[in-house]
Amino acid sequence: MDENPAVGQEMVTTPEEQPQPHPLVCNKYRRILLVGFAFSLFAAALGLGVYSHLQKTADPWTSQWKSAGPPCLSPACLRASQLFSVAMDPFSHPCDYYLFACGTGGSYASEEGHSIKRVFNEDNTELDKKREARTGGIVRMRRETDFQGESDGSQVKFPDRKSALLKTIKEILEAPEEGVSGNAAEQKAKKYFKTCMDAESPEKVGSKPFLTLIEQLGGWAVSKGMNRTDFNSTLALLMGQYSTFPFFSVYAGSDSSKEQAASSQHYIQIDEPYFQFPIDWNSKTQKSKASTRYLRPFYMSCGQYLALLGVPSNETTQHCGLYISLSTTLALGTSPLSYRLSQKLLYHRITIQELQTLAPAIDWLACLQATFQPLPINQSDLVLVHNLPYIMQMSQTISKWQIQHEMMGTRPLHTYMIFSLLHTLIPALDSRFFQTMRNFSIATGDTQEEIPRWLRCIQQTERGFDALLSHAIKERHAQNEAEELIHDVYLSLKKKLTGLSWRDDRSSAFILNKTKSLNPRLSTKTNNLSHAELNHLYAEVVLSEEDFFSNYLQMLALEQKSRSRLLSHGTQTEGLSITPSISGNDIIIPVGMFVSPFFHSSYPSPHAGQQSRVREHVHMDSLSECDQGSRTGRHILSFPL
Repeated sequence: MDENPAVGQEMVTTPEEQPQPHPLVCNKYRRILLVGFAFSLFAAALGLGVYSHLQKTADPWTSQWKSAGPPCLSPACLRASQLFSVAMDPFSHPCDYYLFACGTGGSYASEEGHSIKRVFNEDNTELDKKREARTGGIVRMRRETDFQGESDGSQVKFPDRKSALLKTIKEILEAPEEGVSGNAAEQKAKKYFKTCMDAESPEKVGSKPFLTLIEQLGGWAVSKGMNRTDFNSTLALLMGQYSTFPFFSVYAGSDSSKEQAASSQHYIQIDEPYFQFPIDWNSKTQKSKASTRYLRPFYMSCGQYLALLGVPSNETTQHCGLYISLSTTLALGTSPLSYRLSQKLLYHRITIQELQTLAPAIDWLACLQATFQPLPINQSDLVLVHNLPYIMQMSQTISKWQIQHEMMGTRPLHTYMIFSLLHTLIPALDSRFFQTMRNFSIATGDTQEEIPRWLRCIQQTERGFDALLSHAIKERHAQNEAEELIHDVYLSLKKKLTGLSWRDDRSSAFILNKTKSLNPRLSTKTNNLSHAELNHLYAEVVLSEEDFFSNYLQMLALEQKSRSRLLSHGTQTEGLSITPSISGNDIIIPVGMFVSPFFHSSYPSPHAGQQSRVREHVHMDSLSECDQGSRTGRHILSFPL
């Protein structure tokens, strides 16, 4: 009992007896806290300073957006917002982004439902020629487009400009009629598109329309019933009425050589034709020849075409053999663009009379008059030839074949022209012809997906109704707001160029003077046509509800008129173009750049005191000329308004 109090006394201590912290240790902790607090205060002050500086130097558009009023709630704005949302956040609309997530993948396998990446070259040869006229007319471009279709009304991804333009044209052509008179131009374009979309109509008639047309043209040696033997009259007829150019291509375009780049005058231009088979170029011998590995598939496709036209199999060998022999002989005179550039074979100026002397097998005046009727074409008119050696070799070949086969009755030159006409008209024939052409295309290495029918029909409609579609796009999408935007963007460009630091005064003066001399504009003469003028332009067009073949022939006739307008007025409708071009001192901005969702008249205006417009990047093309004098070079400037 005596030991317990002692133990308790040892364990109890008073507050005065507890150990006190050393003063040096306390000062150390205080200094650490003080330094940390000072550092935090400095960091906060620095952050506020940086933030304030960024706010002062920020893009004025940022402050405008923050000070803007209520957001734009027009249907076009909401649609653009939805597309941006899908493009930037796949989880906002997962069924749109992940096609198979909700079991709708099957619908995207339809003609309008999956991503298409296709080379347009089979049934658009004249579209290529029209594009050549805008870009110098030298190269047959293989044009690709990525188009993401719709299955339930919602776009899978934010479209590129080309896709948006195609969708806009499709909506115009499929829109219901709203009080349009029976002979209105727009109704005719819609009727053409509708009959083109009817895939069953050509299947019902088969090859009969083409065989009837051959008889109207005087028959051909393959069927032993030929009663039209004049070579040049047949050639002129095909060129003028059917946009078919078997031995050489013809189109209207400006002289884009270095010496004439600033001129807006248009000339008749003559170039190599489009061959149905690949051509190899030997850089050592500097000679061309048909690719031998593709000649057998080419021969087989020829036999298949004749079989579809009802020609007995025992007749195909001779005619297909002569057809291929003539084709490969003509191909020997062709040469690639790089060679023609190095040899200065492009934009060779020559009168029609001089051309007649150098290539006498062709009646040049008659053929060119038919191609550009009703314009007066004279022997003294200048034309631009892009490969005169080919033209001369082609004339010699025709003369030689005429002499060799005149007495035999095989008429290979006439057969060659009829085959060229067949390839022009394949889009209007039944699917067997198109599939034969497609099979040969695959045999030559074309692995691209087949272009859907609706897209082919849009391209065909544009070929004949280009002026109407350009007018319709401008009327619906690119009105005064688009012209104001072009003016504001170019004004901003000139101000930015003035404020730049230049390497030397010469460069500065050249660019600034060039910029001041150019006039960007949206409108062309055809865009400014009234409804009455458009109706008059297409007054002679009478379309059938069921006969697409005859409608297609009328489209080719409309294409010929468009070609003549381009030569006489220098007026090029933009059609499916989304690329600005230069004509003289004018920068032509195509209306196709101003379609939803990239542009809409309901988008807020950027003027002072109003809401800011969604940033629109506008490309100003062709501010200088280059490319070894071959054609106008493109220097693209892209900047936000």
